[in-house]
Amino acid sequence: MDADGDLILCGRSKELIIRGGYNIAPLDIETVLHDHPAVKDAAVVGVAHEVLGEDVAAAVTLLSSAQATPDELQAWCRERLADNKVPRTILILDTLPLNANGKFLKRELKPLLEKAAAARRAMAAAR
Repeated sequence: MDADGDLILCGRSKELIIRGGYNIAPLDIETVLHDHPAVKDAAVVGVAHEVLGEDVAAAVTLLSSAQATPDELQAWCRERLADNKVPRTILILDTLPLNANGKFLKRELKPLLEKAAAARRAMAAAR
C-alpha cells in the first residue's frame, strides 16, 4: 500500500491472462500441472484469441521415465480447474527456455504456443 492507501501490484501482474473477462493467474494452472506425476516443469501463458481476447496455453516437460499426452494433461486439468482455466493448447517439449537465474523465459515460449494454438483452432474449424 502506498501513502494514499492504494494497493500497488508488483511482479507478475503483467502475466495475468484475461480470458473472456475472467482474470486467470498462470501460477494456478502451473501448480495443477506440476501435481501430475509425469510433469517435470510447466509454464503457462496467454495466447491471442479472436473472440475471448486471450486463451490459456501451456508448455510442459516430462520426467525422463514418464509419459503423458496433451489430452491426458488436459483431462487432468479439467478435473481440478474451472473450465475457463483449462489450457486449450498444451505442448510437450524436451526443455523449457531458462534465463541465467533459472526462471522460465515465457516471452520465448509465447510464439511457439501462439502458433500451436492457431493450428489447433484451424484443425477444429476444418472438422
